[in-house]
Amino acid sequence: MSDERATPDDSDESEELESLDPLDEDLGDDPADSEGEVMCPYCGAANEIALDPDGGAFQTYVEDCQVCCRPWQVHVDVDDEGRVTLGLEPLDE
Repeated sequence: MSDERATPDDSDESEELESLDPLDEDLGDDPADSEGEVMCPYCGAANEIALDPDGGAFQTYVEDCQVCCRPWQVHVDVDDEGRVTLGLEPLDE
């Protein structure tokens, strides 16, 4: 039978590796999202759209559905912490 107890060296190495994982700690310096997913207001298809984090805190532009090709107006709000809120509405209504 083997004895597989963790030695102090093993646990120290594990703690050191965990502290290097950039996903574990929010440093507040992550860039804003560069992609978002929205549902087409016409056909309901999921669409992935590119976001421009450098375009300002409030953005409005026209995007066409990747499935039915109908246009919608996209509203992007970026808060002070880089969180993105997406909204969209049919363009021709």
